[in-house]
Amino acid sequence: MSDSKPLAGKTAIVTGASSGIGRAIAEHLGGAGARVYLTGRTESLMDECKTHIEQQGGKAEVVTADIRDVTQVQDLINQAVESTGRLDIMVNNAGLEFPAKIMQGDPENWRTMLETNVLGLLVGCQAAVKAMRTCNAEGHIVNISSVSAQRNNTGVYGATKHAVNVISSSLREELEEDTIRVTNVMPGAIATNFARNFDRDFVNQILKMAGMDIEVQAGEHLPHAVLETLQQKTKQLLGNPNDVAKAVIYAVTQPIEVNIADIVVRPPRAMTLTH
Repeated sequence: MSDSKPLAGKTAIVTGASSGIGRAIAEHLGGAGARVYLTGRTESLMDECKTHIEQQGGKAEVVTADIRDVTQVQDLINQAVESTGRLDIMVNNAGLEFPAKIMQGDPENWRTMLETNVLGLLVGCQAAVKAMRTCNAEGHIVNISSVSAQRNNTGVYGATKHAVNVISSSLREELEEDTIRVTNVMPGAIATNFARNFDRDFVNQILKMAGMDIEVQAGEHLPHAVLETLQQKTKQLLGNPNDVAKAVIYAVTQPIEVNIADIVVRPPRAMTLTH
């Protein structure tokens, strides 16, 4: 294993790898030598990520799946283990937010957040630990939470991320006698398509602040190049997905006797949003 490829020979899974933080994490893991399994619901975007990883000399596989489906999560992990004989890194990144006050919220949106942000992550943790134990891996579970979990008034989304923090801490304690570490990463506002469900006036205002003459519609995904330009023009308010990915690489390349519990990655200025 060389210093330039510290994860050579390891297998990694990244959920929510279609874009944003998940894509950045997958690309950095691939660049560090891991064979990366990308999972999400938008195959074409994951194919772009796979191509990028392979152009850099890495290896990647695309598995289209809905993280809310327990069976699909378990099948994903089984597929990676059957193909490579092991699982070393599980990054539970998939997540979404439907901002709304509780009295104005849609219960179906709440269900989607709970099933994606909490249930999918829980099943991913459990299945990954079982797989890591089977192959005697010095494994790493990385859960992507949010700085919203550091406040107690961040609505239903914040509640799901409080749950992620509790799950991470509880699992870390359960695994103290195992060679498996759990790291909880809490990003602040990052330039991704995460805000696709936010109020359009708010999103378009941010774009105008960056001097970008673009109008986006509800649910619309911005191209990767547009997001990169947006981040460059709003560095004080929006962080770079690559900075979150670098934090993940730092955590998963530490010796197994080092326990990196929590990492916060945020831009210089905090952006307080209505949840």
